[in-house]
Amino acid sequence: MFKELYYKSLKLAGHKSSKFFLGLISFIESFIFPIPPDVLIIPMTIAKRNEWLKIALIATVFSVLGACLGYLIGYFLFNEIGVKIFELYGVDNTSFLKDKVSSEGGILAWITLLAIAGFTPVPFKLLTITSGFVHFNLVYFIVVSFVTRGSRFFIIAFLIGNFGPAMKKLIEKKLVTVSIIVSIILIIFAFFVYNFLINFTS
Repeated sequence: MFKELYYKSLKLAGHKSSKFFLGLISFIESFIFPIPPDVLIIPMTIAKRNEWLKIALIATVFSVLGACLGYLIGYFLFNEIGVKIFELYGVDNTSFLKDKVSSEGGILAWITLLAIAGFTPVPFKLLTITSGFVHFNLVYFIVVSFVTRGSRFFIIAFLIGNFGPAMKKLIEKKLVTVSIIVSIILIIFAFFVYNFLINFTS
């Protein structure tokens, strides 16, 4: 089923309304859809290299909006909807989640996990729903979502848009490692700046 969805998503990259479909897939991928926006971003950017910035921005904005919907599902409808999405991905044990985020260092650990989920096979959608379920700080959540999703999509679009299809193999091999390192550094920095501002103004 997933392979069929992959090829259907790939065909949308050549559609005249490809930007609409990119926004739609970026949105629903953040809370349920199994195919990542990269499937559209790469061929779209190859075809329209001068629009790489717009393509990355569309993917980022709608992915974060979808992440916020996933957060709301976890916050208000976890038992009704969230659990079913987890089961769809073969996860049937969610009892440990609250302990994870409430343990010592849990906030920073959860931020790091969210960052990693933005770039690896760990489904980002499960972390967006879980963040709502454990009532994770919404400001941190939105910042992390923007940084992780934005870093990934802008790096892909920038490399393809400026260096062409030859960068596709390099992206597939090195993007995950580089993006995780950059995002974690930025997120930790933002975490400490946010805490400093909170303490300074209180």
